Amino acid sequence: MMGQLLRFAAVGCVGFAVDVAMLQLLRAAGAGLLWGRAGSFLAAATTTWALNRRYTFDDRAATAGPAATGRQWLRFLAANGVGGGINFGVYTALVLGSRLCREQPALAVAAGSLAGLAFNFAASRHWVFRLPSGR
Repeated sequence: MMGQLLRFAAVGCVGFAVDVAMLQLLRAAGAGLLWGRAGSFLAAATTTWALNRRYTFDDRAATAGPAATGRQWLRFLAANGVGGGINFGVYTALVLGSRLCREQPALAVAAGSLAGLAFNFAASRHWVFRLPSGR
């Protein structure tokens, strides 16, 4: 399990980079701090689902085809929605309450990401990428 947690965290670092990059792109395109973060979070969550499926939970990710893969992606988004809510709540509190975080929103993204990590790992391990029955 420790190896999975470390891979999950490494994938989370990639997700963080996608999240920050997309937030900056969306802000440059005119999105505000909150709507921009909603879009950047979806991009990061999709990236981390694909990477966790391939590298973190590869022994658990076998599916019967494209429909099952789509359902797994939806479960990942649903399960991580709670962690995402924690993440977004921390981010929002920081950008609304801290001048430093408004000027450097990557700091608020990092704090939000860390706040949701434990829940997201448990939900992914035990619900999204659970072992098939009998294993």
